[in-house]
Amino acid sequence: MHERPAAEAHPGPATWIRILVLLTIATVLEVLTYVFESSLGVLTAPILILFAIVKFVLVVAYYMHLKFDNRLLTGIFVWGMVIAVSIFAAMAAIYHIYGQPLLTP
Repeated sequence: MHERPAAEAHPGPATWIRILVLLTIATVLEVLTYVFESSLGVLTAPILILFAIVKFVLVVAYYMHLKFDNRLLTGIFVWGMVIAVSIFAAMAAIYHIYGQPLLTP
């Protein structure tokens, strides 16, 4: 297996600041999405789910160091996210088909 050099294994302060800024922006946009929930209507839930996925990926990749670990571990977390999103999509489809709206505010 190809090992990464030690200098490349850990991000520097600039990377941590970028991740902090991105997570802060995502959180602010989540709060604004909730504030403007009435005008966004049915788009509110998909937007919040998108922000949750983005934040999940950033936290898992950097704070849990999966970006620098074996790809198998990354695959396990990605598989979990795919299953969670699939279950939510299936439940939303079932509720939509049977007339009980799930994504309306």
